[in-house]
Amino acid sequence: MEKELLFAKTLEYIKSVAKDQNYIVSKEQVETAFAPLEFGPEQLEMVYDYLRKQKIGIEEAVDPDAFLSEEDVDYLDTYLEELKYLPEATAGEREAITLSAMAGDRDAQSRLIELFLPEVVEIAKLYAGQGAYLEDLIGEGNVALAMGVSMLGALENASEAEGMLAKMIMDGMEEYIGISMEQAKEDQKAMELVNKVSDAAKELSEDLRRKITPLELAKETDMDIEDIEEAIRLSGDTIEYFEG
Repeated sequence: MEKELLFAKTLEYIKSVAKDQNYIVSKEQVETAFAPLEFGPEQLEMVYDYLRKQKIGIEEAVDPDAFLSEEDVDYLDTYLEELKYLPEATAGEREAITLSAMAGDRDAQSRLIELFLPEVVEIAKLYAGQGAYLEDLIGEGNVALAMGVSMLGALENASEAEGMLAKMIMDGMEEYIGISMEQAKEDQKAMELVNKVSDAAKELSEDLRRKITPLELAKETDMDIEDIEEAIRLSGDTIEYFEG
């Protein structure tokens, strides 16, 4: 158990290192991190496979477009076409805009948001396929970006702005994925409960040759009356075997 815990912590450590390195780690970093576990070549290869599935490149960046669904590609084509109409900026202009944004200039902050919108897309690609739609990830990233540009006044140098904004965008997307995954689990549990109650209600209704009440089902099964009533509510009162 202690070894399993160490393995899980080491994986999380490597993922955090990769995040700070544009989602790239070296084999040396992985081997050093897993050295206390005395992993051999085959075990390390399994770790590399896991990291690649998490869109973490080993020695070189992975191609994020390879993980996009057809729906994601269609959305991106339209979205990126819209971004093409935004004016570009040279490196010098970008720095001047960033400095003005740090000073609290609202127009500069709006302009900086525009300049970072393509960055949000690239970051969102790294999280595609992890339980959330790309469109929603971009939306969450844009919200985090808008919040971030209003907080740049805390920085000392314009060179720090890009890293700060990228981190806030990533954190926003990761939080959204976490919430989405929890909601998906709750939805799955609700569906399983509805199906369980519906199947049991059907069987009892067929045996009695009439519609039944939740109390009758509770008495004939090991289910609580509260769970049965919750299933009926979750189904929108569409379980046909119960009395109206």
